[in-house]
Amino acid sequence: MQASASSPLSPAQSTAVARPEPGHDNNAQGQSLPESQHAQRGNNTPVALVTGAGKRIGQAIALGLAKAQWDVVVHYQHSHEDAQKTADQVRALGQRAWTIAADLSDPTQVGGLFKQALEQAQGLDAVINNASRFAWDGPKDVNADGLLAHWMPNLVAPVLLTQALFAYCSAAKPSKQGVVINLLDQKLHNPNPDFFSYTLSKAALWQATDLMARDFAPYLRVLAVSPGITMLSGDQSDAGFAQAHQQTPLGRSSEPSDIVQAIVYLLHARAITGVNLLVDGGQHLQASARDVMFTTSDRLESESSS
Repeated sequence: MQASASSPLSPAQSTAVARPEPGHDNNAQGQSLPESQHAQRGNNTPVALVTGAGKRIGQAIALGLAKAQWDVVVHYQHSHEDAQKTADQVRALGQRAWTIAADLSDPTQVGGLFKQALEQAQGLDAVINNASRFAWDGPKDVNADGLLAHWMPNLVAPVLLTQALFAYCSAAKPSKQGVVINLLDQKLHNPNPDFFSYTLSKAALWQATDLMARDFAPYLRVLAVSPGITMLSGDQSDAGFAQAHQQTPLGRSSEPSDIVQAIVYLLHARAITGVNLLVDGGQHLQASARDVMFTTSDRLESESSS
């Protein structure tokens, strides 16, 4: 049963329960701030859970949130050392951080992740669903294992985490408004058959974003950000990435800092929900029969000589 909602608040204004300094256990680690600094920040500092925050874009998001004065729960699966480094950098920026390991392909561990994050941080204001499986297949060779391997971390886990945040925010006394931001992909607006299972899972997550934004209001704002080609992936060469990154109307695709800027904006944009913000240098405006990573000169030369 849903609690009656008070006026929706931004995460920074939400009246979450007081957050004592965290302790330490085998799965989640926190570090106390100096007493004077903690008193200055007070107990209303918002907290975000960022999945896949140990490295790459997830790490950039975690650090960007810390610079915007958010505390961060750093989720990871295998990259323990990277996650610890991310958390240490968040703390160096004056914010609290915790690290929690979970396999997002296991629904039980997804539920445990949210529960541990809530217990360690003593409250949550946002979930950034960044972690994603990205493996190549095409319609001609897709199989059930490939589809399911993408479906769980790319769709099921984000939906379950969003549902859990909704339950927490709607039951809070007084009720509060949380935010969920799902990382999608510009290729949903410019589809091609490459990365077939990945594309289907992200398309489903976009539809879920829209439906959850409708059903979970006013307790949650549910949004999406769609990057373009942002970082080197797979067996892509440095030269190939540089060329692909420039193949947009603006002459550059997205960089991690662009994604962070969009996320920080949406976290505080109280009148926005159910929106997919494309951050791709206009890449989605250019139709392509193949994924951009396969259209660079080094790829074309390699394929022609094989």
